[in-house]
Parts: sequence; C-alpha cells; structure tokens
Amino acid sequence: MTDHSIRGKTVIIAGGAKNLGGLIARDLAAHGAKAIAIHYNSAATKADADATVAAVKAAGAEAVAIQADLTTAGAMKTLFDDATVAIGRPDVAINTVGKVLKKPILEISEAEYDEMSAVNAKSAFFFIQGAGKHLNDNGKLVTLVTSLLGAFTPFYASYAGTKAPVEHFTRAAAKEFGERGISVTAVGPGPMDTPFFYGQESVDAQAYHKSAAALSAFSRTGLTDIEDIVPYIRFLVSDGWWMTGQTILVNGGYTTK
Repeated sequence: MTDHSIRGKTVIIAGGAKNLGGLIARDLAAHGAKAIAIHYNSAATKADADATVAAVKAAGAEAVAIQADLTTAGAMKTLFDDATVAIGRPDVAINTVGKVLKKPILEISEAEYDEMSAVNAKSAFFFIQGAGKHLNDNGKLVTLVTSLLGAFTPFYASYAGTKAPVEHFTRAAAKEFGERGISVTAVGPGPMDTPFFYGQESVDAQAYHKSAAALSAFSRTGLTDIEDIVPYIRFLVSDGWWMTGQTILVNGGYTTK
C-alpha cells in the first residue's frame, strides 16, 4: 500500500517565505516532512524566507530558500531544477503565489492586467507543468486560488479572472498526471487575515468581509485565518490524496458555487 503520510516526504512551496506559505512549511515540518524547498520572490522577502528556513530546521527537517520571479517558464524550470538538486525530487508541490488587485474594469491598465495574468495564471500553469515533470509518482500538487471564484462581485475582475484558469489547469493536470498516482487540487480561501487583504480594502469593506461568512463570529478575526487553511492543505497532500481535479472553497461559509 502506498504511504500517503507527510513523514519522510520532500516538499516545494512557491511563496513559502511568509503568511500562509510560511505557515504551511512550518506545519509540514512539524508533521515529519524530510525536506522543504522554500521559494521567495525577491530581496524584500529574503529575511522572511530565512526565518522560515530556520523554523523548519528547528522542527527537524532539511530546508533551503530559493529566490525567483516565477513569471517566466525559464525561471520556473530553474526553481524546480534547483530544488531537486538541493532536496531531491519532490513528493509534494504547493503553490501559494498570487497577486490581488481591487479596481474597476474601466480603470485597469494593460500593464496591470498583464502583471495580474503573469502572476496568477501564467506562473500557476508553469508551476503545474514543473510539478508534473519533477514530482515523484504518487505525488501531491496543490495550487491556492480564491473563494471569489464562487462570488458575484464587482472590482475583482482581474484577480478572480486570472485565478479562474487554474481550475481548468487543475482538472486537466489531474487527468494527465493521474496515471502516475499524482493528485492535483486547488484550494480557494475566503478573504484572509494577511497584509494582502488590508492593502486592498477600505475600512468599510473590511468590516463587511469580517461579518460576511456564516462562521465569522467564531473566527479570531472574522476573516479566514491562515491557521484554518493549513489543515486542509496538509490533508490534501497526505491522507486526502483521493480528492483530485477539484477546486475546494475553504471560507467559513463566505460564498459557494
């Protein structure tokens, strides 16, 4: 029988320096992961990446930080090649990379659209491609999307719209990689208590989002706390391997499809 536990597995996390990605790295290390490659985007997040590497090592796992701007296929190939050299072929690949823009359609520039598409859709596609080439058989692949894929809302066309293709990438990859025992899923959190949320929302909008989920009153912040997402990721990359090709909205009842 195939072992689907975390113990002894190698992991690569895109956007693993801080916030949700950093917490996932720490959690998987605490649950017995053997080694974790932690991607970070730029010098601005190097200190966070180094802190996460230190925490992972303190939990008993090997760890390495790898810097890359993942908006080109070449950079993505280099990331997977470097991670494989550093920790071995990965068993688990998790992509938390994303960029949020709250802006009316009529005000979005071509440059803004191109950047959103590159970060949210293009990089996700080539991460999935890289994982498909490098993951060990019976591997696990998870991409973070957004619960806005199930919402009917203004101002997030460029965000939700450039995350939406990941659903189709996920379904296709699940079929294509399934013959090797690889499961592929997408997880869409609700508005999360991270700096990305507060940088986009007015005080009034923050108050709305903090009360919009069915379980808001029982959340630490009223929003989706990153601590509430991590167990779902851990499950999907371990005992939850039979779930594949799905987009799962984890948001406390904020929205559904």
